[in-house]
Amino acid sequence: MSQPTRRWGRTVALTLVCVLVCGLAFAGAVFVLMPGARDHGTAPVATGSPTPSAPSPRPTPKPSVPDSTSSEEPLPGVDTPATPPPSTPVVNTGTYECPGYSGIQLPLPMLMTDTFSWGDDPPYKVGNGNGDINWRSNPYQKPSWYMWLHSLRWLGKGIEAGAKGDRKALNHSMAIIHDWVQDNPYTWKGDVGAWEATMHRTNVLLCARQAVLTALKVTKLPTQYAWLDTALIDHAQFMIVNWSGPSNHGTDESIALFGVGCTLKRPELKALAVNRLSEAITKAIDTQGSTNEQSVGYAMFNYLLWGRATTALQRCGSNPGPVIAQRRAALSEWLALATKSTGELPQVGDAVRQKPVGAAGTALDYVASLGKKGTRPSKRVAVFDAGYVFGRTGWGETRPFTQESTYSIRYGAARTLHGHDDHMSITYASHGRDVLIDPGHSGYQLDKWQAWSKSQAAHNVMTIPSADTASVATQLVRASITPTWESYSLADSPAPGVTRKRDVLVLKDPDLIITLDRGQATDTQRYETLWHLAPDQKVTVQSPTTAVASGTKSKTYLLQIPYQQQPAADGLTVVQGQQDPVQGWYYPDIFHRQPAPVVKFNRNGTTATILSAIVPAGSTEAVTYKTRTVSGMFFVDLTVGTRKTTIRVQQDGRLARIS
Repeated sequence: MSQPTRRWGRTVALTLVCVLVCGLAFAGAVFVLMPGARDHGTAPVATGSPTPSAPSPRPTPKPSVPDSTSSEEPLPGVDTPATPPPSTPVVNTGTYECPGYSGIQLPLPMLMTDTFSWGDDPPYKVGNGNGDINWRSNPYQKPSWYMWLHSLRWLGKGIEAGAKGDRKALNHSMAIIHDWVQDNPYTWKGDVGAWEATMHRTNVLLCARQAVLTALKVTKLPTQYAWLDTALIDHAQFMIVNWSGPSNHGTDESIALFGVGCTLKRPELKALAVNRLSEAITKAIDTQGSTNEQSVGYAMFNYLLWGRATTALQRCGSNPGPVIAQRRAALSEWLALATKSTGELPQVGDAVRQKPVGAAGTALDYVASLGKKGTRPSKRVAVFDAGYVFGRTGWGETRPFTQESTYSIRYGAARTLHGHDDHMSITYASHGRDVLIDPGHSGYQLDKWQAWSKSQAAHNVMTIPSADTASVATQLVRASITPTWESYSLADSPAPGVTRKRDVLVLKDPDLIITLDRGQATDTQRYETLWHLAPDQKVTVQSPTTAVASGTKSKTYLLQIPYQQQPAADGLTVVQGQQDPVQGWYYPDIFHRQPAPVVKFNRNGTTATILSAIVPAGSTEAVTYKTRTVSGMFFVDLTVGTRKTTIRVQQDGRLARIS
């Protein structure tokens, strides 16, 4: 979930500025946006008669900040569209196309009995079977469940069936929508679930309006449905006052606001939405293609989202300008570089296990097709100012695409929005499988699982569990890129009086990773360098310096090479499936949790120096090493099967490949 207090605190100021600056231009709009007509009569049916309305003035709402228990945004890979927008400009039809309902749709029989379901919880009957819904239902006490109930996206099958002539499905769907409007009067800002669902619900209302016109074969909304347009104006006004700013949430709001303007022929709403999108694009996606979400999953979502924005603007006659296309192109390259050799995106930040969605002719199409089509990226390794390093041994030029090794490293600004406390963390795929993983995204429930999944302890970093650590900025001190190896140096101070440094060396032929972690504190601390492995791996501890993780066709050696400090007898431990404290789990998605091994290299003291080697190997290959010191420099001679390499460790911690 986005960090709501930070997000809204930052964006309320933007909203106020927009209101002040645009005050004169939109003065007339504000008057019209607050109609006096309210209709809270009985739910209409397609064969019914018009329901009269009565004036009831209400005050202008003021910008405000949502409750800290706010629910979440769409979850990439779970409930967001998987179809990319058209790669070429669309025809200007003067209309706003229903964006669909994504993964929240329910089977029509469930909808017709007022039964709602989301995630892996059992279906729950939320109404009386006639469209009278208890909108306070939340049987599983989950903010996600409650927010998606209020999104109305679960009505998709009924709306679609209604548009095709199923009058019973249309009437029932419209009854539920009308019931929501009746039971949740404007402004509904006291109900966080209803608040967060506004942009989704707006689109459902627009889709329902189109379904009514199609089913009745008319071009003008019948008077009996006047309440629907009033509700759309209410939703537009709510999004005007409570804009979320330049996040994916705010972008989704702007698209929905544009949809209301397009559908109801309100040019002032379209203009405001376009202005907000123009402001947001340069903050949402930087010139290098990085998003402000701190999540690879939400980067993929943003790529699709901004494509949808472009399509919506073009279809309704507004020019999206060149910036959106430029930033999306950069993001496409960013996502391609991030994609693992397994063909999936790394689960960095709030991200579930998912494959990238390709767009014809792009680098993203290249990785989505495992190198079979599209444009191969020009870079093998890229360092992004927003705090990401993505690298690989190649793009399938000399070996199969899936047999390349790929990695990610995090650094940069402190955690925000959909980010995790993952600075210095590494993910690694090699030999056609995941080697080092990010344990994933546990969802938006505020519990011990979410606290763990976002913490340092859930990532491949040196942790200091005995210190009161916080999310801080991490500096990339230096980076070196050569044809057969890359090295990086990172540093931060995660707690008062505590410093942390990590040097990383990534090799090609043999493919492996070396890290040197150094911690220093003013008093004695516990230091643990963690290595999270895929759940299918079984770990055997061979000695205080060696553990071997075995899979079906390969294995990984995890070596704690003695350097400056000798590992203690209990200096290497393995944790899996632990609940108190939480450790050793993996989330392929927010609904499923699997035990997964974590190898720990441990130290106690005021300082710690931990030299690690993560060495993937074939199932029959042996891995051995020897160390030596020459002229004050430390060398590691590594042998993987028949391949040999030598690593140099300089006194300042820098790592380099010698041979």
